[in-house]
Amino acid sequence: MQGHVVPKKTYFLVFITLIALTALTTAVAFKDLGPMNTVAALAIAVCKATLVILFFMHVNYSPGLTRVVIVAAFFWLAILIALTLSDVFTRNWTPNPAGWQSSMLLDR
Repeated sequence: MQGHVVPKKTYFLVFITLIALTALTTAVAFKDLGPMNTVAALAIAVCKATLVILFFMHVNYSPGLTRVVIVAAFFWLAILIALTLSDVFTRNWTPNPAGWQSSMLLDR
């Protein structure tokens, strides 16, 4: 098996991009976007994870079978998350008692 030599310029550009995305994550955290704050932070995190997987883990230069295995693993992860969320969203949740108000200590 022969390794692929990646130029230092590529690593430097990926590093600068990761730093910029980290700064963007910090900037988005200070903006009030309502529920979109989480969506924006997760989207930026997915971009950063993709860069790390492609370049630092050398998946970008791997053979096709490796890419198929990685895509299949992420597909399986998506199935597991979907099944977990389907359980959480369809469960009949009972409301929690309101703290000390429902305590038997106050009834005495």
